[in-house]
Amino acid sequence: MCGIFAYLNYRVPRTRKEIFETLVKGLQRLEYRGYDSAGIAVDGPNKTTTDNNSNTICLIKKTGKVKALDEELYKKDTLDLDEELYTHFGLAHTRWATHGEPSSLNSHPHRSDKDNEFVVIHNGIITNYKELRKYLISKGYEFESETDTEVIPKLIKYVYDNREDDSVTFSTLVERVIPQLEGAFALVVKSRHYPGEAVGTRRGSPLLIGVRSEHELSTEHIPVQYNSAHLKKGVQEKNSHNRPDCSDAINSVGDGKAVEYYFASDASAIIEHTNKVLYLEDDDVAEVTKGELSIHRMKRQAGEDPVRAIQTLQMELQQIMKGNFDAFMQKEIFEQPESVVNTMRGRISHDSNEVVLGGLKDHLKEIKRCRRLIMIGCGTSFHAAVATRQILEELTELPVMVELASDFLDRNTPVFRDDVSFFISQSGETADTLMALRYCKKHGALTVGITNTVGSTICRETDCGVHINAGPEIGVASTKAYTSQFVALIMFGLMMSEDRLSLQERRLEIINGLRVLPELIKQVLSLDSKIKAIANELYQQRSLLVMGRGFNYATCLEGALKIKEITYMHSEGILAGELKHGPLALIDMHMPVIMVIMRDACYIKCQNALQQVTARSGRPIVICCQDDAELTTNAYQTIELPHTVDCLQGILSVIPLQLLSFHLAVLRGYDVDCPRNLAKSVTVE
Repeated sequence: MCGIFAYLNYRVPRTRKEIFETLVKGLQRLEYRGYDSAGIAVDGPNKTTTDNNSNTICLIKKTGKVKALDEELYKKDTLDLDEELYTHFGLAHTRWATHGEPSSLNSHPHRSDKDNEFVVIHNGIITNYKELRKYLISKGYEFESETDTEVIPKLIKYVYDNREDDSVTFSTLVERVIPQLEGAFALVVKSRHYPGEAVGTRRGSPLLIGVRSEHELSTEHIPVQYNSAHLKKGVQEKNSHNRPDCSDAINSVGDGKAVEYYFASDASAIIEHTNKVLYLEDDDVAEVTKGELSIHRMKRQAGEDPVRAIQTLQMELQQIMKGNFDAFMQKEIFEQPESVVNTMRGRISHDSNEVVLGGLKDHLKEIKRCRRLIMIGCGTSFHAAVATRQILEELTELPVMVELASDFLDRNTPVFRDDVSFFISQSGETADTLMALRYCKKHGALTVGITNTVGSTICRETDCGVHINAGPEIGVASTKAYTSQFVALIMFGLMMSEDRLSLQERRLEIINGLRVLPELIKQVLSLDSKIKAIANELYQQRSLLVMGRGFNYATCLEGALKIKEITYMHSEGILAGELKHGPLALIDMHMPVIMVIMRDACYIKCQNALQQVTARSGRPIVICCQDDAELTTNAYQTIELPHTVDCLQGILSVIPLQLLSFHLAVLRGYDVDCPRNLAKSVTVE
């Protein structure tokens, strides 16, 4: 997830060095979001001419940490660090790559042309960027990066170059561009044609504005302006019903007095400067002109609030970085409704029931001709492969081997040229998985990467792949990456089976299940308080068993792993079909047992396992479907989940175990985000 920060000082003299420090500090506050490069845009050296076009914008971009960018800023001997700027607008950005590997060219801010007429910072994904890029190239615009973002400044320049007259405002240009953009975005735009002016807008990605002034603000409630003059090509719209009833209201903040504005994707970058913030809504366009902030919209939607209130933040900085959550792991668990949408965005058409994974499209024929699929991963990534093996076998009608990377390397495993090997890794740097990749390449197999990190080693060395786009994970214990890997592999199976007539009904069932999946995840997350109560009963135990089979066996493995990782309790994921072959000896009234029993092909078999546990005085906690009266009667406690397609049920059933592990760790007094002895990215064997 990219980090956005921008700073505008109006009639507040700041040296260029002070502006640099403010921008860099803003980026440092956003470092926790994860990133691979950073950049800023500031005004260049002043020129003596008064021609508007003489204003210059200087871009400074660097891969790696913000510290590297900070060092680079002071190497620019063309910039006078002591020059005092009475009014100035600067942009800053940390990039988490989604399109194109980490590099200076792919870093933000992105520009419209070599003269830097318009520059943009962006958080989100533009899903129709290929079509826009093709159109702009046909109009003579040249591209220099691999990113989706670069189409935005070039599209703004295209609108500027074709404007009807010179009176067109900065915000008008942006408002004419945003209807052409599909996907999610938060944007802040700077232009040398409009010095000292700022425009910000959002759709689907967060953007807020901090306001700081020594003077009392003229208003803390800004009426939204609809169909204003700049939307009508300079003609004032006279129909009063298109605006809120605010004839006596002040339509902007600033009043032309000295004021500072901070644009950011997260309040953590703003709170040290001001606690007065305004949160933009989707399709709001915020404009700062001559120090005055106003909000515009194309049209008013039924029921929407026609006023944006400036709020006073009460939280401490560390709290804001985690939102309303106590730990990053907890935050990431609750981000899963959004992260699975990001994994599917632009890849599933619910109108045509088509699934297209762009990174695999060119290799699809070769994959369909293969003899078998080999899925290789470690830890949670291995569990994602186990979770989807059954549905992949069903949809592809190919044998699917699932391998732990370390074990795969310990054997002289036969790999052939007509095999397709998948390498699943959140970081894309997992050492064992990377070595297995090189082993398979050496034997001539087609290699596919399933990663969460653009530009990672696995991403670079595989023949093709899929970015799961879950957003960065800060907590060591993986949560949202698991469910996004799960969804990505399901989508692969759907793409492989598109031309199988006998599987169309099954495909449609799964696609419809994916469509409602985010809402079902929200329903599961609403059970958090009940799961916390169960954790209160279990946290003093020393051991815990998790049982299931079929589509939910992987849930047991992953749930047990989460409990091991952050609670330091012994926990074991058990295939319920193996209960009589050893694990049943552990069952008594003192052994906590969690059983995952869903209404699928293994339902009766799992009921038999439940009977065996209760017959030995076990007190099982059962994760089951809603309104399953029979299980409710036989279980000690139940966690009832919404029902979905059998192959997707594992996404829902793992979330209670993620929450349980979190609450157990908190109750036991451990650091949830940084468990002992473990690292986020395992880059050694």
